[in-house]
Amino acid sequence: MKAKKSKEYRSPIPDPRSLPLSDVQLSRDTRNIPISKVGVKDISYPIVVMDKNKSIQHTVARINMYVDLPHHFKGTHMSRFIEILNVYREKIALDNMEAMLQRMKEKLGAGSAHVEIEFPYFIEKKAPASGAKSLMEYTCEFSASLSSEFDFILGVKVPVTSLCPCSKELSLYGAHNQRSIMTVRVRYREFIWIEDLIEVVEGCGSSPVYSLLKREDEKFVTEKAYENPKFVEDMVREATQKLLAMEKITWFSVEAENFESIHKHSAYAAIERDKRGKGVDNSVDKPENCG
Repeated sequence: MKAKKSKEYRSPIPDPRSLPLSDVQLSRDTRNIPISKVGVKDISYPIVVMDKNKSIQHTVARINMYVDLPHHFKGTHMSRFIEILNVYREKIALDNMEAMLQRMKEKLGAGSAHVEIEFPYFIEKKAPASGAKSLMEYTCEFSASLSSEFDFILGVKVPVTSLCPCSKELSLYGAHNQRSIMTVRVRYREFIWIEDLIEVVEGCGSSPVYSLLKREDEKFVTEKAYENPKFVEDMVREATQKLLAMEKITWFSVEAENFESIHKHSAYAAIERDKRGKGVDNSVDKPENCG
């Protein structure tokens, strides 16, 4: 008789889902180089913004989120940023910013956390002569960080018209003019409405920009700009004068870029002032005679 072969024993194949997964991000890095900011960029997400005239405004933002990373960790946990956004679903607003940053620090074991939020903001605006109403879009920014202290910067990008004083002086007919973008960022000690900051900036160009203009409005803004010529230097200096006079503001930066209509390049100017520090010169220089 032939001996029966014993059945070969094979251990069952484990279900991959039941195996413990290694956390590669927490593995040790030996290069001894900390990272200042690591995280996720360009997330499209709904937010709620305080509206001066309508209480709140719903909009969709592009969001960047970062934390610092100690030198001994290989990486951060990217998915946790999205988890935190979902926790604050429909609550991503100015009054929740510090709490969200604190949660980022705790969830990711970080010493500092940062968030940058850019969003379109709409204001109803009347045309200057006809009074026709339309919505005007402005690009706004929230930039916040939390380490030992909370820091917040409000930014607005405001389109204006600029008309060249030199072109007006030299030309027999007309003067070259163009659309410009003025970017103002502020830190403040008391709340500032986005609408109020935009209004300050719009007054620094040759004329405001409108989304809807009838014929009588076009005549008005064209003549207004011609009677109010501004260099890019004039625009940032006028904004500086106004922002220095606002006691709520503790720090600001102002930039102006003219998309020149007769040149291949843009014209640019910028000023930054810190009103908090002792010994900081916040005076406005007196104009000198042109030679």
